[in-house]
Amino acid sequence: MCKALVSYIRVSTATQGRSGLGIEAQRAAIARFAQAEGLTIVAEHVEIETGKGSDALDRRPKLREALAEARKAKASIVVAKLDRLSRDVHFISGLMSQRVPFIVAELGAEADPFMLHIYAALAEKERAMISERTTSALARAKDRGVVLGNRTNLAEVAASGGATTRQQADAFAANLMPLIRQLQASGRRSPLS
Repeated sequence: MCKALVSYIRVSTATQGRSGLGIEAQRAAIARFAQAEGLTIVAEHVEIETGKGSDALDRRPKLREALAEARKAKASIVVAKLDRLSRDVHFISGLMSQRVPFIVAELGAEADPFMLHIYAALAEKERAMISERTTSALARAKDRGVVLGNRTNLAEVAASGGATTRQQADAFAANLMPLIRQLQASGRRSPLS
């Protein structure tokens, strides 16, 4: 096992990132693990991004940086929990094929690739169950008459949408103006003239 570690910490939402609680808990778990195993953390990469989707690695530049840095330093990547990498077996397998060893602090330094696949399958199943529970709970709340969604920022969202619509309309008009001017210069006043 490599003595050097590149730490990768991830939370899924901006709210979690702003609170810092998930980030700090992961950082502390990784530090405890490194100390207990006599390993050295040589770099840390923190990312706020969902782990879902087949293009997850493309949307996670900090993970790509961590992989590159670990390769260069001949280090392992360490995460606090497997779900901080992903809850997708295919994604975890893809990371294993990168030939950069990674360690899940929660599972210990000696967890082998077979066991990581098993844990990844369990994490994937957990993600599906969380989704089902959330969908069911939202449906029950809606049936009880609960208004869903964030009603506190409607004016901000509407203004943002209006601004975007105006920008798109202005861009369309700017593209169309040369044609209108050309038609006017040729004497045309309306589509019918």
